[in-house]
Amino acid sequence: MAAGVKHYFKDGREHKGATHKDAKGRIMSGAVHTASSKNLFHKKELSVTPKKIAPKTARFKNKNA
Repeated sequence: MAAGVKHYFKDGREHKGATHKDAKGRIMSGAVHTASSKNLFHKKELSVTPKKIAPKTARFKNKNA
């Protein structure tokens, strides 16, 4: 997992805790897998409504500019 990449719950809330990957390689909440672990997503993977909830991320400078 790349350091510094933000992860979000399906509803757009940012997850700020520990993460792990499940057996299928999906990123989940919690340092280890438990029954309460939730799937996490990158902002670009969220649908339209949760993207509006998710905090704005830093803009990167265009390399061609």
